[in-house]
Amino acid sequence: MHQAAAKLPAHAESRRLSALRSYGILDTPAETVFDDITRIAAAVCGTPISVVNLIDADRQWFKSEIGLGVRETPLDTSICAHAILEHDFLEVPNTTTDARFSSNPLVTGDPGLRFYAGALLKTPDGLPLGTVCVLDTVPRELTAVQIDTLQALARQVMAQLELRRMLIEAQALNQHRARVLATAGHDLKGPLRAALYALTKARAADGEERDARLESAEQDLGYINQKFGDMIAGATGKGGAAAPELRPTDLAPVLGEVGRVWTRAARRKRIELVIDPSPCIASTNAGLLETLLGNLVSNAIKYTSDGGRVSVDCSAGEDAIEIVVADTGIGMDATRVEDYFTAFRQADAASEGLGIGLWIVRQAADVLGARIDVQSALGEGTRVSVSLPKV
Repeated sequence: MHQAAAKLPAHAESRRLSALRSYGILDTPAETVFDDITRIAAAVCGTPISVVNLIDADRQWFKSEIGLGVRETPLDTSICAHAILEHDFLEVPNTTTDARFSSNPLVTGDPGLRFYAGALLKTPDGLPLGTVCVLDTVPRELTAVQIDTLQALARQVMAQLELRRMLIEAQALNQHRARVLATAGHDLKGPLRAALYALTKARAADGEERDARLESAEQDLGYINQKFGDMIAGATGKGGAAAPELRPTDLAPVLGEVGRVWTRAARRKRIELVIDPSPCIASTNAGLLETLLGNLVSNAIKYTSDGGRVSVDCSAGEDAIEIVVADTGIGMDATRVEDYFTAFRQADAASEGLGIGLWIVRQAADVLGARIDVQSALGEGTRVSVSLPKV
């Protein structure tokens, strides 16, 4: 019986496989740039077999190969699976005298491998993915120049993989931006129509009625302004180019503004919106905190039925200031709370909106150094706690 393929500890193996799959390279067609690398490796080292090899969970897969004629083989016969446990390079001058490989079917049977040398492919943070390796059917040793060349070729393979991953990430970001921009128009049509209607009616009114309609239009336009800010944050993946300044901030005006902006939306649904402007001072940025709380209150109103209740309370703890946004709405599946903080995820898939509210909350909280805790259950409402550094 030959030895089973060596493996990293389970936690490290999980990280390694996750990194490998992030490059989107497995099971892709042959490409000239990788075929050039195997040809150079075989020519420089004078071997009949050369491979760009990636170690998957239960197989070794070849992005490029010379002299084997297959694209993958089982992991339990892999010599490269041992190579990825080495620091940078593994050379086996004679496989028949090495206890790790002497009973390997590829050594005892066809093709009768006798020599192996592999340079490690590893991520920038050191996770091993596979090798650029050369093999022969006769024992031998590489020169120092051949070893250096094989390691240089491994670095070139990783440069290609990193470029591939950057392109994948750029494409995903472009798709993300397109979705934000495509859905933003729908999200803003309602309040824009309401604002225009209020302004039209205001022209024909006077006194208190005119003032009320102008105030209504102002609130709708303010909502649109906020949503445009959210849209930009969602489309760029960040709330702004520079980190906002954090300073001692009286939270009462911030909570008061959140209440002013969202009171009319709550009234439309006959929802009781209660804002407790208790005196609290925290180290934060007023504008960004207002965006964070506005999205939480918007979400609470959206997912609370007519006649329900949404509250915002502030209190000072021993080490932090805690703002709690609570509602009597539909609640969230407690096992999927983190999913809802991902862009374009909504508690109710049929609801209107961009689905980026909680994602923006998470981004804003990270910038503010705030901790977000969620307590929720389906049908039992949601309680979101925002903990800010105390002055």
